[in-house]
Amino acid sequence: MNKLIVDAAKENIFLMIISNNDIYSISHENTKTNYEKFILLINDFLNSKNLKIKDISTFYLNIGPGSFAGIRNSISVIKAICLVNDVDYYCFSFQYFKDIKEIKYENIPDLCDKFNVKKNLINPIYIS
Repeated sequence: MNKLIVDAAKENIFLMIISNNDIYSISHENTKTNYEKFILLINDFLNSKNLKIKDISTFYLNIGPGSFAGIRNSISVIKAICLVNDVDYYCFSFQYFKDIKEIKYENIPDLCDKFNVKKNLINPIYIS
């Protein structure tokens, strides 16, 4: 079971793969150029770990608060991937977990379960 965590709401585009007991992450500058090649960044990262999009069983997407462009682009790409591949996604915000003192990305799947984050539901939180 492979999970992909995507966060483009902050200063950097952050990707993390959780694959059984292995955790891999990478970040890229949060720029217009990287938004335009967002799917390529995901594919390159997965390929570097000998994975393909079809190998991801669940996606976790940070919906803000944060960059409008980053959130909008990441939502579009992840929702399209999940629709085509019939895979579930969870849209989370770190605000959902405000009672947790230290939040690590690798804990996001468990936190989504613990806090009953609904799957396949998008409600972005933009910073104006």
